[in-house]
Amino acid sequence: MKIKRFEFNMFPVNCYVLWDDTREAVIIDPGCYSTEEKQALKSFIVTNQLELKHLLNTHLHPDHIFGNPFIQREFGLSPEANQADEFWIEEAPKQSRMLGFKMPEAPIPIGRYLHDGDTIAFGNTALEAIHVPGHSPGSIVFYAPQSHCIFSGDVLFQGSIGRADLTGGNFDDLKEGICSRLFTLPNETIVYAGHGAPTTIGMEKVENPFFR
Repeated sequence: MKIKRFEFNMFPVNCYVLWDDTREAVIIDPGCYSTEEKQALKSFIVTNQLELKHLLNTHLHPDHIFGNPFIQREFGLSPEANQADEFWIEEAPKQSRMLGFKMPEAPIPIGRYLHDGDTIAFGNTALEAIHVPGHSPGSIVFYAPQSHCIFSGDVLFQGSIGRADLTGGNFDDLKEGICSRLFTLPNETIVYAGHGAPTTIGMEKVENPFFR
């Protein structure tokens, strides 16, 4: 599996494009905000002749869904996310205003609900959905066992974990979920987070201050 990381918007969010030798692909968290960011993402997909099969959201906080309407228009895909985060579609514009910015477009509905244990297939590759609530009620981590990596959204970062003070967050649930669902993965598993640099499960078990 090949991975391309983009860093989008003012927060900034990591957006990932994944594909394999079949050129079938998925996109995770298209946080593209500006016209330039949207065109950079589209150009990469078109130039590499990728066939997008899934638009995946780790969760539905505003900064991770800015580009959903654009991807739907350009590639005909609807977002796939956990139903527990569905209220954020209506909440996002209000939360954005409170944080001092405006949604570039109105959020769009979830097209497919993702549940814990679901498989997302593209080409010869499969991702497993792991539900780890706490940062948001519906936070999903995507696990690629063949490639020994996860895409953790805002659940787990290098040296940190997601904030739990937004609507629907729960600090205890977040820590418990990381310990029981993520720290049980092999130590060499690479963690591609929603913000910041990659890390590994083994590194976070030893060095992350929230688990000392």
